Amino acid sequence: MKFSEIGEESWPDLQPYLDTCFLPLSGLTGEESPWDATEKIARTGEWLVPLEQAFRGRTVTMPAYHYNGLDNGRAAAINRLIRNCRSAGFRYVVVVSGHPLRLDEPLEADLVVQPESDDEQPEAAGIGKSVADLWRKPSSAPPSAV
Repeated sequence: MKFSEIGEESWPDLQPYLDTCFLPLSGLTGEESPWDATEKIARTGEWLVPLEQAFRGRTVTMPAYHYNGLDNGRAAAINRLIRNCRSAGFRYVVVVSGHPLRLDEPLEADLVVQPESDDEQPEAAGIGKSVADLWRKPSSAPPSAV
């Protein structure tokens, strides 16, 4: 689902089923020409669409964070977004980019889906498996008493 498909009234009923959000990062710097910006945003979409299609009903795609490629504090800003997604009720946050992220510090996301090189193409089965594997990891919470 897209964030725009969820209303305030429906969120409490949907929240238990929508435990994962996708946070697209376009990597724009503001120095791109209009056609280069279009290409960068479309490239992120190429990596995002297979995940949205495979996991519709369990995930919410949040608005894209476009301008994250210029300043030194960009990882800190993205990490604030990740924490905000968790505060909104998402158990898992998956960052998706169509370009290799070169950040000044690690991200706090549960998973980062991105190419290793600028010319790598998304492989739907492989990136889908990485999300499914995320859900299969044992919980870090202590087991409940029976």
